[in-house]
Parts: sequence; C-alpha cells; structure tokens
Amino acid sequence: MELPVVVQQALGESALGVSLRSVSQVKPGHLLRMVLLNDSQGNLQAICRRDDLLDLEALNKSLGRDLRLMQRREQVRVRQRAGLQELPALPSLTGWPTVIDRRVDQLECIALELTEQGLAIMMPIDDFQQLTAKADRDDFAVETHSISVNLDNHSADRDQLHSALKKFTGLRIQQRLEDTLELPPLPETAQRIIHLRVNPNAVMGDLVDVVESDPSLAAQVVSWASSSFYAAAGQVSSVHDAVSRVLGFDLVMNLAMGLALGRALKHPKDHPDGYVDYWQQAIWQAQSAGILASLMPRGKRPLFGLAYLAGLLHNFGHLVLAQVFPPHFKLVCRSLEVNPNIDSSVIEHYLLGITREQIAAQLMENWGMPDEVTLAIRYQKNPAYDGPHSDYARILWLGRQLLTSRGVALGAGEPVGDEVFEELGLDREAVESHFDELVRSKDSIMAMAGMMTPG
Repeated sequence: MELPVVVQQALGESALGVSLRSVSQVKPGHLLRMVLLNDSQGNLQAICRRDDLLDLEALNKSLGRDLRLMQRREQVRVRQRAGLQELPALPSLTGWPTVIDRRVDQLECIALELTEQGLAIMMPIDDFQQLTAKADRDDFAVETHSISVNLDNHSADRDQLHSALKKFTGLRIQQRLEDTLELPPLPETAQRIIHLRVNPNAVMGDLVDVVESDPSLAAQVVSWASSSFYAAAGQVSSVHDAVSRVLGFDLVMNLAMGLALGRALKHPKDHPDGYVDYWQQAIWQAQSAGILASLMPRGKRPLFGLAYLAGLLHNFGHLVLAQVFPPHFKLVCRSLEVNPNIDSSVIEHYLLGITREQIAAQLMENWGMPDEVTLAIRYQKNPAYDGPHSDYARILWLGRQLLTSRGVALGAGEPVGDEVFEELGLDREAVESHFDELVRSKDSIMAMAGMMTPG
C-alpha cells in the first residue's frame, strides 16, 4: 500500500527508509501520538509515546504558557486541510512549533500510526530525529505503568483521601469525613427514599408522597414518563400515573434517588471537552446496567433497581472532585482532554492521589447508601474485582466498554474478551444486539438526560 501523498511529502527524503506494518504487529511503546494545543500565544504540537500520560501542567510550567487542547472544530479543520482523518506524529504536516518528549529519543525506532489504513510507518530513531531536528525537546510525559492506582484496596481509601486533602486543600483533617469535605448531608428526599427501600411494607402511595413533596422532582418524573423512550399510551398527568402506568415503583424510586443526589452538589461549570456531560453519562450507564442485569441468568441476576441506580450514580465522584478540589478540577479536565486514551482513574491518581471512584464510595458509605451501589461505584474500573457484590461492579465496567466501543464518549475504553460475558452468564451476541439498539436510541437518551438537568 502506498502512503498518502501528504504523508510522503511530510516525510521527504526519510520516506525511502520507512516500512509499513499492521498496527497490531507494532510494540505499543514504539507508537507515537501528536497532540494539538494552543493558547493566546498561538499553536503548538506535542509529540510523545502513545500510551504515556501527557503532563500538561509540567509542559505549561516548562514553557511558561497556558496551553490546552485545541478546540475540536479547529482540529477538524486542520485534519481536513491535510486530507486525513487523524494526523500521524509528523510536525511538518502543520508546520507549527513542536515539542517532543525526551523519552521518544530513547527508542530504537518509532512508529507513526495511519489510523484510516490500520497501518504504522516504522522509522529508525536517527531518521526521526533528523526529520524533527527543529523541534524542541522537553520532559512532559509520564509512563502510565509507573502510576499505581488503587483499584482493589477499599480500606485504604480514607487514608488516601485525607492525604490528598492535606496536600491540596490545607484543611485541618477532622474526624468526620463529611466535615472534612465540607459536603452537604444526604438530601432529605434521598433519606426518605432509603427508608422506603428498607421498609418491606412500603407501597406505591408512600413513594408518590415522597416525590410529590418535591415539586421540581415531581415535574421531572412526569416528564421522564412522558418521553418518547417509554411511548406511554395517553398523556401522563401525575406522579401516580407515572409510577403505576409507565415506570413502575422500582424505577421511579431509583430515578428520584439519582436526581436528589445529583442536585445535592453544584454542577461544575468546567467540563472536559470531548466527553458527554454528567447526566448523559448517568443515563447511558443506567440504561446499560439495566440491560445487562436483565439479561443475566435468573439465579445470578443482580436486582434491576440497584443495578440501574449504580449506573445512574456511577460518575457521582466527578461532582465531588469538582467541589473538594476546585482549583485542581480544571487541571483534571484539561488533562483528560489531552489524554483521551488514558483512563480517568490514572490521571486523577497522578494529579490528586485519589480517584473519583474512591471519593464517591467514601461519601456513599457515609450516607448509608446500599452496599451494592457503593461497591459497584468503587470497583467499576476493576474488572478483576471478585469481592462482595462484584456483579454490580462488573456490569458497570462492561457497560462502559460496550458503549465506548460504539462511540459514546465516556472516556478511554478497552477490549472485552469472551470470558467476561461467560463469567456473568451473558450471551455475547444477545448483549451486543441490545447495545446496538440502545445506541440507536441516542436521541431519546439525550432527551432523557436533558430532563434530569436541574433547571
């Protein structure tokens, strides 16, 4: 296969010394990526190894700049001008100033990915150094394997959280975590719903009373039941109607819980560009958790309501991070943007020493939330977790991978082997079909998320 003309031109004389291989045949450590950045001083492209974390704060400190990821529409224009869907790490494609991480120069050879063709251009490091002789060199990337994220030791979370608070907030650590974090208590509506959940004699009228006591919540539940996603026959005119005829007791209970908790914390104004927003993520994961739970064998099946609620609250730590570490939340957002192939837990641990999953689980424990939900949130990034309520955590992990592989922007994904489906007792073909159908309902998901957003 011939190289695209624009790539041949960018390689110049070096094109004679390159070879092409399938990306799958290339050592991951040899693959490079190029990140397009800008600030008030202009454009800059940064090149590092593909799987390394680009430390944007370190780069900005070194250069004395305030760089962030170039806006997506600008990136699209750059790629269109080059006639490529993705730009390989060749500085001359744009002609902009370039900085290359020094780790690249330590490689024997490098690989430049041609995404459209599924190929990589292999080049000796000497040729690449000659090709990029005008670029600056700096230290701004970190090997992700050196970042030891706590994925499996829940008992250490509180100490890690306190350590992070001491480092970043200067607050005097107090005995009660709620005081330390300066977070509100569990909202009254959520408290009443938890009491309903553990009350074996609770009836539909009790739930209707709780929801109707909060006019804003009642309006959102009615709007939800009226959405095209449920295609209810006739008009939904009341909370009672929504519960009895459309949504059911369990779903309304968990929707109300998710809404009440989502409103307990202020939604941050900042947001990582390229990711769907908080409520969209919540609805995607809630729906996917419900699908996976319902497809599992009856004897092994998690409770649908708790699985749905875990999905609805899976990203609650995002809101907590914004409130607990406000000056550093912006840095987390910018780092997520320039490292789309690296999981948020790695980035957050590197920057803060704590992850959103750890901090959310601590708060859920303090609020007395069901263990199924707390542990699902805590271990959702660890597919190997096999402790209590592991199926709840695993369906969150699996749902995330199935959605990201279908283009839903929830962050970095990873491939899923057949063994994951087998361990959960799931038929892979049936699951894939249900998720194809779910993603085809994107407009309805977006509309439902819009109803959840506080007015």
